[in-house]
Amino acid sequence: MSQFLSMFNSVGPQAFSQMAGQVAPYFSTINPLVTELRPGRATVQVPFRREITNHLGTVHAIAMCNAAELAAGMMTDISIPAGARWIPKGMTVEYLAKAKSDVTAVAEGEGMDWLTEGDKIVPVNIVDSEGKTVCAARITMNVKLA
Repeated sequence: MSQFLSMFNSVGPQAFSQMAGQVAPYFSTINPLVTELRPGRATVQVPFRREITNHLGTVHAIAMCNAAELAAGMMTDISIPAGARWIPKGMTVEYLAKAKSDVTAVAEGEGMDWLTEGDKIVPVNIVDSEGKTVCAARITMNVKLA
């Protein structure tokens, strides 16, 4: 079992999310809560706070990218074989609507071939508190097997 998945299952979402912010401090800027973590899927909630808004008073685009990368990275890490490594290689993003509330990023990787190395494109959809898709990201993860 992945070290991240083991920690998530052991300490729970709140403590795990705080630890993620210590491992990669930039993620703590969005105050994330990893609510679901399993091979092929990760869900990250981001509370609406003034610190992550733009000049329009909506969630800043880069805050949503941050949530997308966290969800995709966690999901990738626990989906690849033990000993394999990964690194984000690129991201394409579509901003579809203004986010005026908490947002939730969901990375979906079920059905992907995690047993081979190379580039894997991880889709991440971000929805607002009403379930409306506000952002769609596609993150290219480069996987190297041990």
